[in-house]
Amino acid sequence: MKRVVMSVLALSVSTAVMAATPKFDGARISADVKELASDAYEGRSPATAGEAKTIAFLSQQFAAAGLQPGGDVQDGKRLWTQAVPLLKGDIVGTPQLALQQGGTSLPLEQGKQIAVRAAMNGADQVDISKAPLVFLGYGVKAPEKNWDDFKGVDLKGKIAVVLINDPDFETGQGDFDGKGMTYYGRWTYKYEEGARQGALGVLIVHETAPASYGWATVAGSNTNTMFDVVRDRPADSHPLLEGWIQRDLAVDLFRSAGLDFEALKRQAQQRDFKPVPLTGASLDAKYAVKTEVITSHNVAARLEGSTHADETVVYSAHWDHIGVGEPDARGDRIFNGALDNASGTASLVELARGFAKAPKPQRSLLFLAVTAEEKGLLGSEYYATHPLYPLEKTVAVINMDGMAPFSPSRDFGIYGTARFELLDQLKAVAQRWDIRYTPDPKPEAGLFFRSDHFPFAKRGVPALSWSAGQDWVDGGIAAGKKASDDYTAKRYHQQGDEWQPDWKFAGAARDLEVLYTLGSELANSRAWPNWNAEEAFRAVRDQSAAERR
Repeated sequence: MKRVVMSVLALSVSTAVMAATPKFDGARISADVKELASDAYEGRSPATAGEAKTIAFLSQQFAAAGLQPGGDVQDGKRLWTQAVPLLKGDIVGTPQLALQQGGTSLPLEQGKQIAVRAAMNGADQVDISKAPLVFLGYGVKAPEKNWDDFKGVDLKGKIAVVLINDPDFETGQGDFDGKGMTYYGRWTYKYEEGARQGALGVLIVHETAPASYGWATVAGSNTNTMFDVVRDRPADSHPLLEGWIQRDLAVDLFRSAGLDFEALKRQAQQRDFKPVPLTGASLDAKYAVKTEVITSHNVAARLEGSTHADETVVYSAHWDHIGVGEPDARGDRIFNGALDNASGTASLVELARGFAKAPKPQRSLLFLAVTAEEKGLLGSEYYATHPLYPLEKTVAVINMDGMAPFSPSRDFGIYGTARFELLDQLKAVAQRWDIRYTPDPKPEAGLFFRSDHFPFAKRGVPALSWSAGQDWVDGGIAAGKKASDDYTAKRYHQQGDEWQPDWKFAGAARDLEVLYTLGSELANSRAWPNWNAEEAFRAVRDQSAAERR
């Protein structure tokens, strides 16, 4: 009898919470996505006319909703924006690229067999002639795992050729995280470590499975304008040449050096792997680079708390996309970024509208639309190192990157894997809508390191990125997986990521109810969720525990 009473009570509480949660408007989300992803916004690249239009639109929408500016202070007043200084780099003209193999020169076409990035190490010219190539396995140096792919090799004047992902990826077993990608598997790490080891350049071999996306995504993301945070010593983090090569090219390159690509890949999965020179192979690369320091902006809207205004719950989404690039087969040059991430940005605004109409929360809420996510999480990284509101008193960060334009799902996930109380709370809230948690189906994609919650997480703030599930109410898992696979293959970081007339955003509207409830409960409590004891972020968070008493 007691169990029945408790169940009835829990049901009544759940029903009351759901009744108090505002309903969100999928049609309005769709209209905002259509606006932000229109050609008029030119793909929303930082420091363009598209950025200015995006900032104006978001500021107007937040103001109309009844929120207050939450950005930088100027002349004693808060602005809607936080200035984010960035180093911008562009290749001037067409890069001249070639492989030298056994006395034969093989010209390489930018975006086809190879994709090189604008140099971000401070150089205004890349002029490389016959630089030797060295295969360095996965390009990992992890002392805590007793793992070193470099083994003291002298890389001065040489190009490192490395594999994407971790040594565990192929087998699912080993010293890293099995099928789950660690930060050592990310392309950003490969370049950083190459620079630390003195390499002239780093070329990553692209393979679709371990990268988790196809070559079209690589070409679309790496042959356009590059951005980075402004560094005192950029050459410490970037080699002169950074790029990717197609797997087929790598196979031919290894074969011409008398080597077997697959056999060497298997060797690279072992701790005793040693660097292998690609005898007779070298690279030529020549192109000019134009760099300048520009100012982009995060957009920040605030709803001040009633009793604990100095404590903040953050909702975030990135407003930027890739901008304008080389034309696709249709002649389209604009990377509109409708799902990635006009959908998350529009959902952020819609969520703010819901909170603005509700009773004032005890803690403050910050709605943060960040810049330059596509260039390496730079806007969120800048905020995390220059917070507008102290990280020590930031309760949690709830990030939205790609919201469901079609059917609601029976399940949800988060980007990547982590163990923390914020996820436990989200699971409990989602159960009220009969939504179950499904672990990341592709841990090898390293999504935990690829979204804007990560710069906060690595500084100890409990943070997650919401991911709609694939078990659709309309069509089940088959429909959800088909849509996901189709998007990854045909639209992700490609010109085809455009607004569709049949996008009703019923899934996003329902999901916002869940995210609203999680944030509302955090903002109206004295709770400080933390990481589980086994997570590395726990120690970082605990260092500031005294600030939260």
